[in-house]
Amino acid sequence: MLFFLYNLLFPIAFLFFVPGIIYKYIKRGGDKKNFLERFAIFSAEKKALLKNIKGDVVWIHSVSVGETLLAVDFINKWKELNNNINFVISTTTTTGQEIANNKLADKAIVIFCPIDYFLFVRKAFNLIKPKALIIFETEIWPSLICEAYRKNIKVIQVNARISDHSFKGYKRFSCFINPFLSKISLSCAQTDQDVERLKTICRSLNILKTGTMKFDQALPDKFKDVDLEKVFGKGDYIYILGASTHGGEEKLIINIFKKLKEDYQKLRLIFVPRHAERAPEVVSALKENNINYYRRSNNERSSKEIDCLLADTTGEMLGFMNSADIVIMGKCFAGNDGGHNIIEPALLGKAIVTGKELSNFRFVLKMMVENNAVITAADDSLITVLKELLDDPEKRIKLGHTARNTVLKHVGATEKTISEIEKIVNL
Repeated sequence: MLFFLYNLLFPIAFLFFVPGIIYKYIKRGGDKKNFLERFAIFSAEKKALLKNIKGDVVWIHSVSVGETLLAVDFINKWKELNNNINFVISTTTTTGQEIANNKLADKAIVIFCPIDYFLFVRKAFNLIKPKALIIFETEIWPSLICEAYRKNIKVIQVNARISDHSFKGYKRFSCFINPFLSKISLSCAQTDQDVERLKTICRSLNILKTGTMKFDQALPDKFKDVDLEKVFGKGDYIYILGASTHGGEEKLIINIFKKLKEDYQKLRLIFVPRHAERAPEVVSALKENNINYYRRSNNERSSKEIDCLLADTTGEMLGFMNSADIVIMGKCFAGNDGGHNIIEPALLGKAIVTGKELSNFRFVLKMMVENNAVITAADDSLITVLKELLDDPEKRIKLGHTARNTVLKHVGATEKTISEIEKIVNL
């Protein structure tokens, strides 16, 4: 009954989301050429690829960039363990699509996930014919889950987690969520808290704690390094990177940078906003504070001498992290508290500064803090923390080494998850 009502009301509700979808499609970068797959309209070439798969197929769904990067490592590891499985990976964002196409071209067929309406979803399932549907983290897609269940296809959640915000919402609407969660064959949760929260929402759900795959994240053998000399010129500069920043954070960091620059003449700033379409907002803040900048997407240079590089591009984050001396992770300052994944800069051996509360990465932060592998700060203490790191290069190096070693101590969740999946899916 709920499934019927969901799909009955979906077209009406979808109309309210159309403007947002169009805006993101226009403004965001990434790979857009197959966007009609969101409506289950596949090209003849893609149909042929999917129809001609020989052997078992596993459909993996990841939503955005962070989940897609984890899915890439997940597929690579599973391929190492069992090369006979064929993978189809779907994303909902254009940036996630670009990453999947770039990193999995020879290991998986990449598609856009159809919008969660039963006609679109059914068409995709009939084309892909998977033995299992694997959904990253705790995205609830009623039509996707129910259609798989109807076709006797195992549905598995991996790296499942429930943030504070999601838990409140899921508990409030558990009568709606429960029937869909109960159709999931296995939920592989990150922590004991996630297990407890999922059980609270759906008592019948089969849940196992397998750990967080984020610690298993592997850096690519090769990634595009960036030549900062082309932007800043030659010099013994110290680079601070504002990584995956959100609204308000650039202004906070710019104000701190201006003060620090008075005592640290060799200091330079790099911004990689989480959403590239926010670049005009960042440019405006730089202009207001008389910061000379270079905008990477269009080669706009406000002056010959540059203090800040604005990297409003996609797929280059690792290169900028690798070139930075200090990485400030975004979405945890200026009123933001969800946080972003600090594993990548840790694996690169970078000194990381993050907020005191990462509600989306609580377990990762806990492990890093307990091992003195990261420095946390509030808005008003960020400048003090940065001064300490600028004054002590050895501390920066030690912090980076500790961060990398801490991550390497906690690997193994991916293999454990794959093992549990193979127990319930005959592959």
